[in-house]
Formats: sequence, C-alpha cells, structure tokens
Amino acid sequence: MSNSRSATKGAQTRRAILDAAIDRFGRDGYRATSVADIARDAGLSGTAAYAYFPNKEALFLAAIDEDAAGVIDEGLGTLHGETVEDWQRELVFTLLDAVERHPLARRLLGGLEPEVTARVLGIPALEELRKATAARLAAEQLTGTVRHDIDPVAVGNGIVAIVLSLLMSMVQLGPETALPYSEDVAAVFAAAIEAST
Repeated sequence: MSNSRSATKGAQTRRAILDAAIDRFGRDGYRATSVADIARDAGLSGTAAYAYFPNKEALFLAAIDEDAAGVIDEGLGTLHGETVEDWQRELVFTLLDAVERHPLARRLLGGLEPEVTARVLGIPALEELRKATAARLAAEQLTGTVRHDIDPVAVGNGIVAIVLSLLMSMVQLGPETALPYSEDVAAVFAAAIEAST
C-alpha cells in the first residue's frame, strides 16, 4: 500500500516539476532558466528535480513534449467534426487557440528556441495527430466525401505539416497577419482531398 502511495506522490511531484518547467521555460527560455529555479517554483528543494530528470536538457525536452501534447490533445478533439471542411477549419483554429494557453509550445513555434525547433516534428503527440488525421481521411474515403485516389497517410501527414507551418506563421507574424490566409489553406485542403460531386 505504501508503494502505491509513493508512486502517486512521485507522479504528483514529477507533474509539479513539469508544470513549473513549462511555465518557467515558456516565460524565460532554456538558457535563462535553471533546474533549481524550476524546483523552487514547484515547491521543492533545488536539487529535487534530478530525481526525476537526469539533467536540464532532459527536463526541457520532457516539458516541450508535455506542453505540445496539451495543444495537440485539444486539436484531436476537432477530428470529429461533421464535414471534412468543418474538422479542418476547427483543427487550425483550435490549435491556434490552444497555443495561447501553452507557453512553451508557443515559444517553440515562435522560433525562440532555435536549437530545438526542428524537434517539433518528432513530438510524440504530433504523431498521434498524424495517425488520427489519416484515420479520419480513410473513414471519409469510405463514405465518398474524400477522394479515393489519395493516400490518407501521406495526405494526413501533409495536412499536419501545413497546419503546423500555419501555426508557426501565426505565432511569429501575429494572427492578424496570418489569419486571413486560413480560408485559403482550407480551400487548398478542399481541392486536394474532397471528392467531386
């Protein structure tokens, strides 16, 4: 019984460290943040984080994965929209809205951590979004609303890449600059995948 309690306490401590890391790295960046700062923000001793993460880089990467997963999880919920057009549009707007609540993901998309920006493409939650998008396209092929001559995996990966690029543009240029192009992106998606009527 005490092992179960310690695991729960350990999981809670790890969660507190990750939450503090997301906030601190998101606000101050990798270079200006110390592991001791994060541990203190989490209400722990300055070295407590090392029991869960071997070094600052490992904590940073775990925090990136966690914060990005929060954004992507919100986007996954949009894949249940009624029409192809609905879920694609909702995906873009939901992810953009979610980025505002996820400081580290926003920082990364903004290009403020150039050493790890390329890592965005390998975030585990992004792979889940790719798979879910491909599954939705394959399901739509069965109903005849998506073209039968496209590969749902390749096109799903492409959609996620375009949406990610659009998010980066919106974060870096500001929504007022990039947002007018979202309808054009939706038109490209429609032209590429929707079955002729």
